[in-house]
Amino acid sequence: MAHHRGGGGMLATDVLDRAALTGEPVLALGRSELDVSDRRAVRDFVCAYRPRVVVNCAAWTAVDDAEAHPDAALRVNGRAVGWLAEACSRAGARLVHVSTDYVFDGTSPLPYREDAPAAPVNAYGRSKRAGELAALEHGHYVVRTAWLYGAAGPNFVRTMIGLPAERDTVDVVDDQRGQPTWTADLADYLVRLAQSDLPPGVYHGTSAGETTWYGLAREIFTLLGRDPERVRPVPSEAFPRAARRPANSVLAHTRADPLRHWRDALHAAWPVLTRGRRCSTV
Repeated sequence: MAHHRGGGGMLATDVLDRAALTGEPVLALGRSELDVSDRRAVRDFVCAYRPRVVVNCAAWTAVDDAEAHPDAALRVNGRAVGWLAEACSRAGARLVHVSTDYVFDGTSPLPYREDAPAAPVNAYGRSKRAGELAALEHGHYVVRTAWLYGAAGPNFVRTMIGLPAERDTVDVVDDQRGQPTWTADLADYLVRLAQSDLPPGVYHGTSAGETTWYGLAREIFTLLGRDPERVRPVPSEAFPRAARRPANSVLAHTRADPLRHWRDALHAAWPVLTRGRRCSTV
């Protein structure tokens, strides 16, 4: 079963680094310090510390496990957000809650606007949508993001980097579109939103541009100095999963500017992602 990591997760690590640059006091809590699925603990913490801003990075992120444990996922991704949002409202704090592209069904041929109807197709998406509604009900901020990668946690980009150089070919899905987003860029966006005069509501925090997992893998191979032709496109059916994935995860940015182009971000992140690794030219 998956559990939320909160202040110790991949995104939270970068949010903490970025927030520290503001000069304001910053407190990062992992699950051992605060279990967001404990309503009384959430209420007591917010009441005691009276934060000005809360950036909620805690989540049940194991998409396939959520199919087997929908109630547990809903408690962390849905009900807990409501308890946090309520506590923040009572304390006069601004909540910035991180959500996902999985609240959409992925069937639209166009990027999803912030006000597009939600229609999640799996238990994870339904639990995250419940969290969105809870945050919005109390007048807070929801930032949807997608296809995250960073140095502080497992993700697709780091998996591709870690593949053995001598591996002849790699099969990667080519029928899912999205916006690879560096957690450092998203962290900066979240902190700036928390300090802004923008009204509460839904915002999209993803990179500009779009690609497929196959296209992203080819770019990674190019940066590694490996032949991108070794990456082979395959349909999603080649990798059966418990939870259905949306085919289109591309988010539109009508309320605020997107982050930089995904390719530019990946190139900028590269030294951080490959630190301590020797790139191969095999």
